[in-house]
Amino acid sequence: MAVFARLNDASEVISVHAVANDVLVDDAGVEQESLGVQFLRDTYKEQSSQWKQGSYNTFGGVHTIRDPEGNTTTGGTQFRMNAPAVGYTYDDAKDAFIPPKVFESWVLDEATCQWKAPIPHPTEPVADEAAWIWNEATVSWDLNPGDKERLGLL
Repeated sequence: MAVFARLNDASEVISVHAVANDVLVDDAGVEQESLGVQFLRDTYKEQSSQWKQGSYNTFGGVHTIRDPEGNTTTGGTQFRMNAPAVGYTYDDAKDAFIPPKVFESWVLDEATCQWKAPIPHPTEPVADEAAWIWNEATVSWDLNPGDKERLGLL
C-alpha cells in the first residue's frame, strides 16, 4: 500500500491517503508517483490538488520494515525522510516531510529532518525509568517532576 499526502498552498499536509500499489505501476512494471497523483486527482475530482507520495516505513531518514513475527530491520530506500502526517510540511528543496516544530528553541537536524533540542539529551540516567523532559523556559533538560518525587529528590 502506498501513502500520499495532500498539501495546501503552504505545502502543509492536510490529509493522508492510502493507494493500492497496483495503481502506481505503469505498463513496464515500474512504480510511478505520477500515476498515484492522477488517481487521487480523478478520485477527488480536483485536478489542481497537490499530492506527494510518502512512506509509512520511513522516519528520520531511516527505512524500517516489520516482518510478520514483529521483528524490525532497517535498510532499503528511505523516502522523503519521514512518513507524512497531518500538520507536517513538505519541503520541496529537501524533498522531505518535516514534522511541526516542537519547541521554539529546537533546531532542524538536516540529516534526519527531525527537530532536536539545542543541547543534547542527558545520557546518564538518575535511576532506572527516570524520564527527562524539555524545559523551554530554561532551555534545558529537567528530570520529570514525578520522577524527582519518586526518587526523593524534591
